Amino acid sequence: MKPKVYFSREITPEKVAELYSKLNKNLTGKVAVKVHSGEVGNQNFLKPDFWKPVIDSVGGTVVECNTAYEGARNTTAKHLKTLKLHGWSENFSVDLMDAEGPDLVLDIPKGKVIKKNYVGKNLVNYNSLLVLSHFKGHPMGGYGGAIKQLSIGIASSYGKAYIHGAGNPKEIWTSDHDSFLESMADAALSIVEYFKGNAVYINVMKNMAVDCDCCAVAEDPCMKDIGILISDDPVAIDQACIDLVYAAKDDKGQKHFLERVESRNGVHTIEAAAELKVGSREYELIEI
Repeated sequence: MKPKVYFSREITPEKVAELYSKLNKNLTGKVAVKVHSGEVGNQNFLKPDFWKPVIDSVGGTVVECNTAYEGARNTTAKHLKTLKLHGWSENFSVDLMDAEGPDLVLDIPKGKVIKKNYVGKNLVNYNSLLVLSHFKGHPMGGYGGAIKQLSIGIASSYGKAYIHGAGNPKEIWTSDHDSFLESMADAALSIVEYFKGNAVYINVMKNMAVDCDCCAVAEDPCMKDIGILISDDPVAIDQACIDLVYAAKDDKGQKHFLERVESRNGVHTIEAAAELKVGSREYELIEI
């Protein structure tokens, strides 16, 4: 059977929680809720009040990891300050999973490029995973969605550099580009296997700029808001989002957005993840 992707054109905090109930997949035990805390200065990231109903409904702990580039989130002290500034620690229990080392190392024997994934060590404290993604463009990956959150998002600061460098952190910005994209798929596989299916993915197609929420200076959104998607398959949900962008032919910002995706070969991450059986590119879209 094709994985189901539920879709609503209504974008509200309450609708996110409603779609989670519709998926009818209860996340059990201690739930890690992966969010993007937002770089200081970024105007497009989705704020805590938007995610609050669904996070509260699962009783989850908001989790993040430090970045591998200069900014307001590349050290534990700065990132904790940012989490407070942006309201995450005020509204939720928050766990900066790589606040202290050593990293948890996950083996990826089937990896196309990398065979290890370095993640925040506190991942071991969780039984299930809720991945909350703001679907948008990305300066390097072409787009950012569920697969990026699974890979770069859960990787430690060192792990992020390791993925970007396709196994060589010193080549964080200079590695072979498709190898970087495949490394993201490899890392995503390790997280999917770690949680053994105890994961749910929500992508929100809102504030769709070509830049990531990691950019302190980002372009304003170029496309109109499209909707909310939810699935238990990270490949299917990202593919569905890409397909919805291609279907938005009347949107004046579509060309600009797709130029970012296509110029970075963004769909290759989805292709690689599907080949690794992280999920399926074939899906059933159910509009609510």
